[in-house]
Amino acid sequence: MDIAAWLKSLGLERYAQAFADNEIDAAVLPGLTGDDLKEMGVAAVGHRRKLLDAITALRNSAPIAAVVAPTPAAGAERRHLTVMFVDLVGSTQMSTTLDPEDMRAVIIAYQNAVAAEISRVDGNVAKYMGDGVLAYFGWPKAHENESERAVRAGLAIATAVARLKAPTGQALSARVGIATGMVVVGDLIGEGAAQEQAVVGDTPNLAARIQSIAAPGQVAIADATQRLIAGMFEVEPLGEHELKGIAGRTKAFAVMAERALESRFAARVGAGLSALVGRDQELALLSQRWRQANNGEGQLVLLTGEAGMGKSRLTEALVDVVAAEPHHRIRFQCSPYHTDSALFPAIQYLTHAAGIVSNDGPGQRLQKLADLLSQHTTAPQEDIALIASLLSINVSDRFGSLNLSPQQHRFRTLQAIVNHVVALSKSKPVLFLLEDAHWIDPTTRDLIDQSIADFATARVLLLITTRPGPAHSFAGRAVLTQLVLSRLTRDDVAGIARRAGGGKQLPAALIDEIAAKSDGVPLYVEEI
Repeated sequence: MDIAAWLKSLGLERYAQAFADNEIDAAVLPGLTGDDLKEMGVAAVGHRRKLLDAITALRNSAPIAAVVAPTPAAGAERRHLTVMFVDLVGSTQMSTTLDPEDMRAVIIAYQNAVAAEISRVDGNVAKYMGDGVLAYFGWPKAHENESERAVRAGLAIATAVARLKAPTGQALSARVGIATGMVVVGDLIGEGAAQEQAVVGDTPNLAARIQSIAAPGQVAIADATQRLIAGMFEVEPLGEHELKGIAGRTKAFAVMAERALESRFAARVGAGLSALVGRDQELALLSQRWRQANNGEGQLVLLTGEAGMGKSRLTEALVDVVAAEPHHRIRFQCSPYHTDSALFPAIQYLTHAAGIVSNDGPGQRLQKLADLLSQHTTAPQEDIALIASLLSINVSDRFGSLNLSPQQHRFRTLQAIVNHVVALSKSKPVLFLLEDAHWIDPTTRDLIDQSIADFATARVLLLITTRPGPAHSFAGRAVLTQLVLSRLTRDDVAGIARRAGGGKQLPAALIDEIAAKSDGVPLYVEEI
């Protein structure tokens, strides 16, 4: 797709360079939001509205083939898979009242909306079955959090389908069922155009049956999925059900919403925090940097380690160390689902810290934010207005128009956030945690770069956790301490294994096997 030509057809060719500079292509275009367009410099509300309407029309009229994932190569394998089944509510009745071409348009719009949300979290659309969509999470590409991805996609699908309308004006709705279990996947069945790679096991059938007990617009999940996402989402029990083709009674749950939590790590472990093993030197260094920050020497620590190496656990240990001291804690949590959402970690922190909830009116939201920013010092009116704008709070009635260019607006918004942190540090030292920076969005990265000079003379310890990868733009600063987590020794592995085993004295041969299989990665030791 020629993005420049598409913009020209809308009379908005002036933005062609902005789209090119931000690497917007046909794959990215359907997912653009109003905030994305603002970030790219589309300042006029009318232009943003025109672009969003065109994007919606493009997405709803796109051919289904454009959003179907390519079929992977053959070869059956055993996988722990999360399966989703989506069904369009009332499609049979709709087909009896609509012209076939109108019904086809409804189905295409529905299927594309579902496929877009599945693709957004890197799931795989396996099959379209009229008004049903079957999707896999964990095959052919596997991630560390497939159930979470599926549930996020399910909630997004329910919302996306609810925005669609039939030609009669009737709003559409979908039921979503999700189940997790062991399957064998990859065997080729059928011939010619009907050939597909099958999943063998109870999980697809369970997902379809679970879907059937969901209410319109609801995401229902099986018990095994609920255990994997517990702590990350608000759920309500749907009771136990006898489902056709499923042995025994099956527990089901309705997913209501994502939980508002400070960190992904806290959501995963809940109250079951394991003991810190083999990281005494690293914790001592972090504690020393905290004391230096407390004395007005701002510190930046880059904590690097592979997945499962204990970055989050060490961060929580530092939180425990400083808990008894007066301090402010700021937590920016980067997310694999929001790498293209400008300042997502800052927005989440500010919303949470201000106590803003979904049913607050605009006036309440603005007052809560103003109270937060002026809690320890009188915040400039412009800073309040800029940060309120970032949180999509209308400020024109109270502050009027800011009359800033997009570049000025962006710079001053970042500086307003920095000013907030520095203001906090004047009353009490600040422990600023930026977690999972391997998922950082470009604007948050710019925020950190812009903050370094101000933090250097403030009582701030900025601790950034990340996986190994390309050098970060904030590396190499004078105030930077780089801390790399190494793999655990055999004695440390034995210590974790004993704790995980209830304190039992495990045989040396078993400890050797655990050490070899886990390769000294703390998370793997616990799992084994």
